[in-house]
Amino acid sequence: MAQTARLAGTGIAPSRMANTRPATGSLFATDGRPHPLQEALMVVTGVLGVLAFVTAMFHNLHLISSWAGLIGILTGAYGQYISRTTWQRFGLIMGIGASAVGFYLGMAHGGLFGGVVT
Repeated sequence: MAQTARLAGTGIAPSRMANTRPATGSLFATDGRPHPLQEALMVVTGVLGVLAFVTAMFHNLHLISSWAGLIGILTGAYGQYISRTTWQRFGLIMGIGASAVGFYLGMAHGGLFGGVVT
């Protein structure tokens, strides 16, 4: 069996001392630092996702649902690109999913310019 070198008098392997962050699988795990831009993008994506999803249920609101969905998808994609924590990624994926459903249903009901541009 492999042995690890231990520091004299501590009984702790050096590899264990380098990782001082607790190993949790929690969804709320964070790095302890504020990330205002990432959290703002998460909130905006969530709000646009809910707006797109709810308005997609009404045929006449296809302009709102398709535009809110498109902007929510793009905002969420950029948020995913710069996200730092699991919590941010989870919120962004939920918002992107709701935005995508709203966008696709809005496109099916008339699209981004349906009835406005002839």
